[in-house]
Amino acid sequence: MSRFSVSRRGLLGAAATAVPIGLIGRRVLAGNRLAMPDALMAPPICNAAAAVPVTVVAEKRALKLTWNASAICTVGVPVAQQNGYFAKRNLDVELINFGGSTDQLLEAIATGKADAGVGMALRWLKPLEQGFDVRITTATHGGCMRLLASKESGITSLAQMKGKTVGVADLGAPDKNFFAIRLARLGFDPLSDVEWKVYPADLLPIALQKGEIQAFSLGDPLGWVIRDRDGLTEVATNLDGEYAHRACCVLGVRGSLIRDDRPAAAAVTEAILEAQAFVSEHPDAAAAIFAPYSPVAKTDQLAAMLRSHTHGHHPVGADLRQEIALYVDELKGISVIKPSTNSDRFAGKVYADVLS
Repeated sequence: MSRFSVSRRGLLGAAATAVPIGLIGRRVLAGNRLAMPDALMAPPICNAAAAVPVTVVAEKRALKLTWNASAICTVGVPVAQQNGYFAKRNLDVELINFGGSTDQLLEAIATGKADAGVGMALRWLKPLEQGFDVRITTATHGGCMRLLASKESGITSLAQMKGKTVGVADLGAPDKNFFAIRLARLGFDPLSDVEWKVYPADLLPIALQKGEIQAFSLGDPLGWVIRDRDGLTEVATNLDGEYAHRACCVLGVRGSLIRDDRPAAAAVTEAILEAQAFVSEHPDAAAAIFAPYSPVAKTDQLAAMLRSHTHGHHPVGADLRQEIALYVDELKGISVIKPSTNSDRFAGKVYADVLS
């Protein structure tokens, strides 16, 4: 893990001895850096109680933030709004529930129709290859993607998926990409050893019942709800093995905002980080905040989902850049990213450190 500084990262990765947020103070820019001793370095899942710094922009700043209000992955957005994390940084943030394609979303951010947005790395990285002026400034959490099968099928592991048909909501879905990566790592060709069939998300369990598919992948909250409702087997998730220490969701900020108003870019990033820490520390309260946006799941279900995710894992700096590079290498292995792409250079191009 990289060494964080009090100046901006504010002991975000401290394992146990968090500095109270009030001690960091209100400031626009700070230059002093304090290296943390090895004993305080965070494990891969960072302690959510660690303090998050507060960059207060000099004049009240209006920003537009896009999110998918039906996805529990984006819970940090309404938490930041309701708990006042934007306001205390002098940001007036308008939330935009965006239902278009990822290309349209990134174009909206890049062209100034929005200033930032929350999404999933495995959906964003391919469009970012096209050169949208959007930079990832932090990840938000890990977990939330599930591969499900009926108990009658006897499928309990990815190693049994060769020759099977898997239902997905769309062929560019992050869960589809993730489980294709996992299959490739087992030595399968995810393009020929598995058939991927597209169905509307709510029809995936029906296709499974009819035998049209042998498994399907979905994100939360719908994946969680269907799994429990239908008594399905959870074959795999994106918290298995090493992926327990990998983020899946990210915050992207307009490149021109970072260049022209870096304090505002830092402030919105900090607010989301503070929200993620709150979610990890108070999943029941966070679930209650998100519940009005999720008609498919009850508050107690949402809280259980949040506990299963890793909302205390929100890397920045070199750690996030490394995670992006790992995903790029894996996406190259399933023919999503061009094989000639240099993963480290790509990660450096799409990531921006606004907190140092």
